[in-house]
Amino acid sequence: MFDSLSEKVLGSIKKIRGQSKITESNVEDTLKEIRFSLLEADVNFKVVKSFIDRVKQKALGQEVLQALNPGQQFVKIVHDELKTILGGEAVDLNLREKPSVIFLVGLQGAGKTTSAAKLALFARQKFGKKAGLVPADVYRPAAIDQLATLGRQNNFPVYPTQVGDKPEQILEAAKRWAREEMLDVVIVDTAGRLQIDEELMSELSRIKNIWNPHEILLVADAMLGQQSVAVAEGFHQRLALTGLILTKIDGDARGGAALSIREVTGIPIKFLGVSEKVAGLEVFHPDRLASRILDMGDVLTLVERAQEMMDETTAKESAKKLMKKGFTLEDFLSQIQMMKKMGGIESIMKLLPGMGQLQKQMSAMAPPDKELKKIEAIIRSMTFLERKDPRILNASRRERIAKGSGTQVQDVNKLVRQFEEAQKMMSGMMKMAKGGFKLPF
Repeated sequence: MFDSLSEKVLGSIKKIRGQSKITESNVEDTLKEIRFSLLEADVNFKVVKSFIDRVKQKALGQEVLQALNPGQQFVKIVHDELKTILGGEAVDLNLREKPSVIFLVGLQGAGKTTSAAKLALFARQKFGKKAGLVPADVYRPAAIDQLATLGRQNNFPVYPTQVGDKPEQILEAAKRWAREEMLDVVIVDTAGRLQIDEELMSELSRIKNIWNPHEILLVADAMLGQQSVAVAEGFHQRLALTGLILTKIDGDARGGAALSIREVTGIPIKFLGVSEKVAGLEVFHPDRLASRILDMGDVLTLVERAQEMMDETTAKESAKKLMKKGFTLEDFLSQIQMMKKMGGIESIMKLLPGMGQLQKQMSAMAPPDKELKKIEAIIRSMTFLERKDPRILNASRRERIAKGSGTQVQDVNKLVRQFEEAQKMMSGMMKMAKGGFKLPF
C-alpha cells in the first residue's frame, strides 16, 4: 500500500539527503514536493499542513543547520514527524479480563468477519488465550457461515447463531456459552451497512449495553482513503472506539488513511490486515511504518516473522548442515517454503534498510518471487536422491525434470550451478564464523 507514497517521498528528499549544507530555500523546495506527495496519497490536508509546519520549524533550527550531516538530520526529522502523526507508539490490545470481550464494527465489505478469525489466532499465538467467535451479523447468513467455517478450520469455538436470531438474544446467550467454554477472549462480529445509519448505530448501542466490551475495534478499509476517516469519526461519536484494524493494505491503496486517521480522530491503529490469510494480521508499530516509508527498513518485524516460522532447533540444524556441506536441495526447498510463509522474498526485501528501491529495479528485470516459483517447481520434479545429491543429474534426468516442471533444461542447469556455488560460499562463510566469529544462534 505504501510503495507509491514511499517512492514519492524518497524522491522528494533525495536532493537534500546527502547535502553537507541545507538552506531555507532547499528546505522549502523539498517540503513543497513532500506536501504534494502526501496530498496525492489522499492524506487529510489539515494533517499535511501540520506535518509540513512542524518539519519546517525543526529543520530550520540552528541544531540542524550546524550539524555535521544536516541532510541526514533532515531525514530524521521527517521520520520522527511521520511517527508522530501515525500515533507515536504501538497500543496494546486489552486482554486483561476473563473473558475479554471485543466488538468488531464497521461497514460491509471492510473485512470484519475475516478480522475476527485473525484476532482469535493472534490471541492464541501471542498470549496463549482461548478465543471464541460470536456471529452477530444476522442480516447476512453468509457471514454466519463464513465465521463457522473459519472456526472449524482453525479450531476456534463458535457460538451457534441461527438465522432469525435477534442480536440482543445472541449476546445474552453468548455470555453463558463463553462461561461454559471457559473462554479467555470473546470476539463479536457485528452487523455492517453500506453506510452509517441510525438503525445500525442504535443496534450497536443496544448490544453494547448488554455485554459491555473491553475493546470496540473499527475494521476500516484502507482503500477508502480519507472516507475511512469520516467513517471512523461517525462510529467513534456513538460507540467510543478503542482502536482500529486497517484492512486491505496489501491492495492498491495510497496510504492516506493510515497517515490521517490517528491525527484526525485520536483513535489508535492497533492492527494492519496484510493478507486474506488468517495469519495475515500485523501489530501496528508507528515507528516501523515510518521507517518503511523512508526505506530505512523494518528489521524488528523481519526478525519477529522469522522467529514465528523457524524455531531455534531448526536454525541450529541448518547451521550444522552448512558446516558439514550437508545442505541439500531438499533443505533449500524448505527454506523457500519458509520465505513464502514470511510473505515472499519481495516482502522480506522491503523490510531491509535501503532495499526497497533496489527491489523495484530487480523486479523490473526478473521478479524474485517469480524466480522462486520456478526453482520450487524444478526441485519438486526431482526425486529424493536427486535433491540430496545433484551430482547424479545426467542429461536424461535433467530433461525429465525440465518437462516435469514446465521449464527448460538450461533452467535446471542454471539452478544446479547456482546451488553448487552457493553451497561452497555458505560453507566458507560458516567456517569463518566457526574460526573467528560467534554464530547468531
